[in-house]
Amino acid sequence: MFLLGYDIGSSSVKASLVNAETGKCVSSAFFPKTEAKIIAVNPGWAEQDPESWWENLKLSTQAIMNESGVSAAEIKAIGISYQMHGLVCVDKDQQVLRPAIIWCDSRAVPCGQKAFETIGEEKCLSHLLNSPGNFTASKLAWIKQNEPAIYEQIYKIMLPGDYIAMKLSGEICTTVSGLSEGMFWDFKNNRIADFLMDYYGFNSSLIADIKPTFAEQGCVNAIAAKELGLKEGTPITYRAGDQPNNALSLNVFNPGEIASTAGTSGVVYGVNGEVNYDPQSRVNTFAHVNHSKEQIRLGVLLCINGTGILNSWVKRTIAPEGISYNKMNVLASKAPIGSAGISILPFGNGAERMLNNKEIGCSIRGIDFNTHGKHHIIRAAQEGIVFSFKYGIDIMEQMGIPVKMIHAGHANMFLSSIFRDTLAGVTGATIELYDTDGSVGAAKGAGIGAGIYKDNNEAFATLEKLNIIEPNVAKHQEYADAYAKWKYRLEKSMVDKISIFNSDNK
Repeated sequence: MFLLGYDIGSSSVKASLVNAETGKCVSSAFFPKTEAKIIAVNPGWAEQDPESWWENLKLSTQAIMNESGVSAAEIKAIGISYQMHGLVCVDKDQQVLRPAIIWCDSRAVPCGQKAFETIGEEKCLSHLLNSPGNFTASKLAWIKQNEPAIYEQIYKIMLPGDYIAMKLSGEICTTVSGLSEGMFWDFKNNRIADFLMDYYGFNSSLIADIKPTFAEQGCVNAIAAKELGLKEGTPITYRAGDQPNNALSLNVFNPGEIASTAGTSGVVYGVNGEVNYDPQSRVNTFAHVNHSKEQIRLGVLLCINGTGILNSWVKRTIAPEGISYNKMNVLASKAPIGSAGISILPFGNGAERMLNNKEIGCSIRGIDFNTHGKHHIIRAAQEGIVFSFKYGIDIMEQMGIPVKMIHAGHANMFLSSIFRDTLAGVTGATIELYDTDGSVGAAKGAGIGAGIYKDNNEAFATLEKLNIIEPNVAKHQEYADAYAKWKYRLEKSMVDKISIFNSDNK
């Protein structure tokens, strides 16, 4: 008995086949082998052809079926993870009307900002838990304003995962979690956000039928079965956006649990057990995979743009030429906690939502030419990244999310002992590292939705824990002092940035 998981990313589409009994992945594949094309007709735009997702899904499916030798009849359920916040528009014949506007497209920012100001900040935050921002609803408003002929043909709007489910089954449906990430869900009244729909002038018929995250959401039809080599009637029993799904993949379901990634950019995703929001909208809040009216489970999402990209910049420009990341970590370990007074603010990859959308740039503070060397700067970079995580976690704790445990994949910055030890030391949280990925998580989510697993604990009982990092209590004060100095320098930098901006605009 096997489970099939798909992860529909903006770079590639990955498929994984998981043995339901052992919980082990028996085969996985992704396409394309080079990064998928993103169409950028104008600056700030980002679109993809949804049909390209389907074509890459077909290639990935064929590859794992051929490699594994598993019979299509042995696959009992399908799960889907997908890039969040995208917009796919189809007509009554389920034909795509225009390229999908994907998550990193910023054209709709003015639409969302105007809605936020006109409807009112308190109304938006207390009902949507976010500003309408650049999310799916605002993207649809842009189409309505700028492409009215296309807008008039729209039968249903979908997220990328909804589109893939439609291609598999011929049925159009979505989830509360999906609606919440698009700003279509009113958490205060537990229904479609009619006030935002009315403001934008959207007809409610554009919204697809709502299905539970874990449940049968359609079955593979004859057309898709023939194209993919799957069995007609195989149920689709799970779908979620990539960040909620990443949390699921790490068995993060309950309040106080945190999932984190630290690649080029970093994400801290915490589960909240009460309806709450950040008054400054520095983090985003969506329905988590197990959210319901009876059991509140909200995913609070913090994104930090300047994470691994800073570490790679240090490797290229400051560290000894040709050095590996492992040797960089050895070199950094020669510097003390706090990097002998150096603080690096790692915000050199665009505006940071956590900093109220300010673009303060990356800066290095406290260098002494007589005492500091490369090892201090390398360590300060990693500490600066960790401290930015801590700054965001503090926001989460103010929202009522107690941080006790951080779950992460054993990859990217989490491969560094300095990064891990600093994160545990400054937050006081235990870190658990696992061997997993999004498509495997989606497959196990499908197992829960199909009733093959009774709950998440059974589904992830075989999740391989690679390492546990406990906070070093004896060094807690050293970490706390270094963070306090970093935070002081960050907040002074933000004040200085405002002063310079005001001076330049006099």
